[in-house]
Amino acid sequence: MTVRLHWFLPTGGDGRTLVDRHAYTDGGVTRSRVTPVSGVRPPDIDYLAQIAKAAEHLGFEAVLTPTGTWCEDAWLTTAALAQYTERLKFLVAFRPGVISPVLAAQMAATYQRVTRGRLLLNVVTGGDGTEQRRFGDHLGHDERYGRTDEFLAVVRGAWTGKPYDFDGRHYQVEGGLTALPPDPLPEVFFGGSSPAAGPVAARHADVYLTWGEPPAQVKEKIDWIRGLAEREGRTVRFGIRLHSISRDSSAEAWRTARALLDELDADTVAAAQEALGRSESVGQQRMLALHGGSRDQLEISPNLWAGVGLVRGGAGTALVGSHAEVADRIEDYHALGVDHFILSGYPHLEEAYWFGEGVMPELAARGLFERPGKGGAGGAPLLVAGGR
Repeated sequence: MTVRLHWFLPTGGDGRTLVDRHAYTDGGVTRSRVTPVSGVRPPDIDYLAQIAKAAEHLGFEAVLTPTGTWCEDAWLTTAALAQYTERLKFLVAFRPGVISPVLAAQMAATYQRVTRGRLLLNVVTGGDGTEQRRFGDHLGHDERYGRTDEFLAVVRGAWTGKPYDFDGRHYQVEGGLTALPPDPLPEVFFGGSSPAAGPVAARHADVYLTWGEPPAQVKEKIDWIRGLAEREGRTVRFGIRLHSISRDSSAEAWRTARALLDELDADTVAAAQEALGRSESVGQQRMLALHGGSRDQLEISPNLWAGVGLVRGGAGTALVGSHAEVADRIEDYHALGVDHFILSGYPHLEEAYWFGEGVMPELAARGLFERPGKGGAGGAPLLVAGGR
C-alpha cells in the first residue's frame, strides 16, 4: 500500500521562525513576555492560496487546518480556498463542544456538495482547559472525550438521511437528520493519547492519528488502538503528524534545523514550556517529555528532531535529513502500519517545495507514493478527528 501525503495550512500565520507569537505570551492578549520577531507572514487569503496551490501542484492530497483562538476560522477560510484549487482536499478543524452534531453533519454535507467532495473534518476534542473555557466549554478532560464519542455517533446517525433519535449524557436529539447526506459517507480520523481517548478511537476511527513520536512509541500506540478496535470488531488504520526539514544533503538539513533555534533565548523557551506544561493533553505531555525543555540531544531518534516542541504546541518533532533519509524514516513508519503522513515546515510555502520536489520522487521511486489524479476530488472524502 502506498502512503498518503498531506500538508498543513498555517491559518494562524507563518514565517521563518519557530516562535509562536501567541502560545506563550500573556494569554495571547499582550506580548509582554516575548519580543515580537521579524519575518512573520499574516494568514491572508493571498498567502494561504499560494500554499494551497503549491500543495495541489506538488501532489499532496489535502491540507490540514488548525482550530482555536489564534487561527482564522477553518470553515470560512477553506471554503474560500476551494475556489483557488481543483483537486486539493481540506481538513477543516472544529471543536465538538461548541457546535451541534446535527448542524456539523449538515455543514459537512453542504461543504461536500459545494466542493465536489473535497472536505475533511478535523474533530478536535481539545486538551487545553483554558482554551476550551474561552469558547464556553467547561467540561473536564475525560468528559470531553465522552462527549466526542456521542458527537460522532450523532453525526453518523444524522447522515443516514432518516430521522435519528439519540439520548445520551451530552446530547439529546429527536429526529435529527441531514436531508441530503454526503455520498460517499466520510471516513473518520481520530487523535488522542489518553486512556479516555482510546475507546473512542476504537469505536469510531477509521484512521487513528498520532503526533510524531519515535517509532517504538508509535508502535506501542498502534498496538494499543489495534487491540481496542479488535475487541470492538473493527479495523483501524493509522496516520502521523510531523514537520519536515528536507534538503539536498543531510548537513544542509541539520544546519537549517539549528538555524531555527538561533532566535530562541532561554527565557523564550522557558515561557513556552511553562505554558505548554499546563496542558491537559496527554499527547502534549508526551511531546514535552521527548526533550524535557533542553536543547541537548534533540535528535531523539535517527533523523527525528524535537526542536520544534521547545516553543510550539501540538506536533513538536520534525524529520530532518537528506531527501533520501527523510524518505527512509517515512518508510520506517509505514512499515509499522502508518499510511497517512500530515506534514508541515517553516515557512510552509518553501518547505512544501523542498518536500514535494525532493522526498516525493524518492518515495515514488520506491513504489511508496502515487501522485493523486488531476481533475476532480479523486476518491472518498475524509472525516478527521484529532488535533494539530
